[in-house]
Amino acid sequence: MTDKAKTLEMIAEAYRTQAAKIDRRVVVCMDTGCIANGSQEVLTAITEACKAAKLNVVVEVSDEIPVTAGIQTVYTFGSGCKGFCQQGPLVSIEPDGILYTHVKASDADEIVRETLINHKVIEHLLYKDPISGERIAKQEEIPFYKHQVRKVIGECGNIEPLCIEEYIANGGYVQARRAYLEMTPKEICDLVLASGLRGRGGGGFPTGRKWLACLAENGPKKYVICNADEGDPGAFMDRALLEGDPHRVIEGMMICARAIGSDEGYMYVRAEYPLAVSCLRKAVKDAEALGILGDHIFGTDHSLHLHIMEGAGAFVCGEETALMASVEGCRGMPKPKPPFPAQKGLFGKPSNINNVETFGSIAYILKVGAEEYRKYGTETSAGTKTFAVSGHVRNTGLIEVPFGTTLRQIVYDIGEGVVNDDGTISDKCFKSVQIGGPSGGCLTEDLLDLPLDYETLKKYGAIVGSGGLVVMNQQTCMVQIAKFFMQFTQAESCGKCVLCREGTKQMLMLMEDITKGRATMETIDTLEALAGAIQKGSLCALGKTAPNPVLSVLKHFREEMIEHVVDKKCRTHKCAALSPYSIDPEKCKKCGMCAKKCPVSCITGDKQTPYHIDPDKCIKCGTCKASCKFGAVEGA
Repeated sequence: MTDKAKTLEMIAEAYRTQAAKIDRRVVVCMDTGCIANGSQEVLTAITEACKAAKLNVVVEVSDEIPVTAGIQTVYTFGSGCKGFCQQGPLVSIEPDGILYTHVKASDADEIVRETLINHKVIEHLLYKDPISGERIAKQEEIPFYKHQVRKVIGECGNIEPLCIEEYIANGGYVQARRAYLEMTPKEICDLVLASGLRGRGGGGFPTGRKWLACLAENGPKKYVICNADEGDPGAFMDRALLEGDPHRVIEGMMICARAIGSDEGYMYVRAEYPLAVSCLRKAVKDAEALGILGDHIFGTDHSLHLHIMEGAGAFVCGEETALMASVEGCRGMPKPKPPFPAQKGLFGKPSNINNVETFGSIAYILKVGAEEYRKYGTETSAGTKTFAVSGHVRNTGLIEVPFGTTLRQIVYDIGEGVVNDDGTISDKCFKSVQIGGPSGGCLTEDLLDLPLDYETLKKYGAIVGSGGLVVMNQQTCMVQIAKFFMQFTQAESCGKCVLCREGTKQMLMLMEDITKGRATMETIDTLEALAGAIQKGSLCALGKTAPNPVLSVLKHFREEMIEHVVDKKCRTHKCAALSPYSIDPEKCKKCGMCAKKCPVSCITGDKQTPYHIDPDKCIKCGTCKASCKFGAVEGA
């Protein structure tokens, strides 16, 4: 062991000694989302309120925490994402186990006075169950958390992410040390293979097989790469882990580097994640300062130097060969395989690339063993998976569940049901779930009890993907959804393949024709033929999966698509060109304001007769709807 590095035990013991002096921990969620919602102001206000109340305030667990008899020592700090994004900003009080929701800076004085000093729970800040109306104080009793199994993101929202000492005090870097001091590279690879861990970035390839392939390659130089170029719309699983528990990802990379024989690595993070980049830079710097990273790791002859690189926002750089081209300073474009990265990767050297969540699972696997890890999940899809749940669901946010969990459990147990556009709830709200992002597909109500795993979803035209999960209600136009994802993939095509570059453009134009009322049944036939050609002829997964959302809608909502084409009608009134305006005679107050404002005089009526819109003359400008104060105008 080098003089530069203290033992992990010494660091952990020193932190625990200091932490034992703290009476209360006030944890404010400080991920990107909550910061945008005012959590920085909340943290500052609580800290200042504690000082004003003459409490002993700790904002950093330093070398020495003074303790004053009869005065509480309160540690206030910002954590990573706690997952329950819809209820943020969130504040936890430990060891009380209290979770406060929708906290504002103006609540700070009350929190300090009532909870910290008088040990009372503030009812109006507790989560209110929308079904029972019950106020719930304990985080683990809230349905959103109660039905999860948080193994990878379990510490996000609980620990101070920039404090390496706390990570070590919780057992951090112990498995990395074990990998370097007690295990051979082959033993590590075999353990990861036996665990059944598959790539969490979307491909689902067995991680152990990837590592073994790279280990088998000869040569003094190999690279380990973390793919944090999370580009799926609505997905933020990787960002949350990097912001909330960065050392967990670094430890996973260290174990991988030992397993494949690498001494250098890259963490490729999208530039739109400045907080994640900042957290990683500090985490790497702190690990180097303690001798955990760098030369002579844990006193061995092994070294590992990690570099952080910001991506330029190209979705295609989530593909591993395009990502490596970007790291090399070239335009991010995919390359044909073989050779695979394990054979000829970054700078022409054998390389292993995994995504953030995959690396975040590694230390846990080494800690509990393959058999224990496989207790969660299914036979072919082991472990847990994080999902970013959004859309028309009551509880949105970041969740983690075992593979094999059903859509019904996610939507109705964790999400607590689907909401209409007006915020109301009914048993008939649910329409579909889009899973897998731009490369995924839609699942319908009859598939709610489908277990979520790699093989099962593939059978129904969907994929796990990186973990985006969008819930949609009956007011959603599925044709518009398909068009949205086609717009995304078309814009993100790198242009290398003609079929992807031009094919997605043509598919988008055909989808535009459908939503504008210009399509015929031949349009649908052309869409399907073109989709098949793009899938077969594209080089990378972006092109091969680009038609999936359109094909999925054609499979599960063909009637709705045909309705747009044949009847020139959008049942949800989301396609303006197919949604003529009309006036509800029951709501019409016969004021005539809509007729006065109409620029083409297509509205008739009087004080005795409800007003009516002539659909043949209507130009669908929306002026009538905007001018009606009684909500009588419907459409578009």
